[in-house]
Amino acid sequence: MKINWGTGIVIAFALFMTFILYFVFEVQSNSKYDNDLVVEEYYKHDTHFQEEMARIQNAHDLQHKPSIKYSQEGVQVTFPADFEGSKVKGNVLLYRPSNKKFDFDTQIALTNSSLLIPQKKLIKGRWDVNMEWQYEGKKYLTKEVIYVN
Repeated sequence: MKINWGTGIVIAFALFMTFILYFVFEVQSNSKYDNDLVVEEYYKHDTHFQEEMARIQNAHDLQHKPSIKYSQEGVQVTFPADFEGSKVKGNVLLYRPSNKKFDFDTQIALTNSSLLIPQKKLIKGRWDVNMEWQYEGKKYLTKEVIYVN
């Protein structure tokens, strides 16, 4: 049986489509490939975008900004000395982009104008740090990316 070039093209397309469909099915059905949304309630989160931008701008406008740094002890959040530690309220969300199982939230409780999140809570890799806080009734949002070694 002789196959002409037209039949060869149809066979090649059919094999290619089968190959692609196999991988689509494999990724959708295998739990090893996690394809969840980054935020659980994406659209609800998006409606508060303008408020979030205002809080980021408030933090940007500060003359002395809090710093978020990684050290051997863990993640160190340090507020400037002119902030009264008892008046700072809020929380720090450490978000792991690769796996939401590692995300956790910590309340801000300052000791000597700083907060330490211990190394034992962190695994190696990239962490997005979102610090939502308020001072004297004004709301702020600070976002940083840190890498844990």
